[in-house]
Amino acid sequence: MAHLAGKSGYVDTGSAVAGIKSWTVDYTTDALETTDFADAGVKSYIVGGAGWSGSFEGYKDGAPQTEGGSVTLKLYESATCYWSGTALITGTHASAAHDGVVSVSYDFQGTGALSHTEA
Repeated sequence: MAHLAGKSGYVDTGSAVAGIKSWTVDYTTDALETTDFADAGVKSYIVGGAGWSGSFEGYKDGAPQTEGGSVTLKLYESATCYWSGTALITGTHASAAHDGVVSVSYDFQGTGALSHTEA
């Protein structure tokens, strides 16, 4: 598989979010311990619930995202390759410095399935 430059990435919550320079998504599955005496001291597990969350950040450009709102979130790696699902914006973090650019970051929590499209 060819490597992919991140320069074509962006975040969409109904429309492209201006000023964003990076995003992360974490998809995890719980491991539920099922160890009993028959396992002779070696832990055993089964797959539990799965979920996803992450963040995106960049420079403030326009009105901030609405915290607590449900959005259809698309995290683009390129124009045709992206992760998508419904998420809640759970945190907004703004910062400013006298010698810097005003920046903002957002946390999100997925509320259903996460899909990956690669064309």
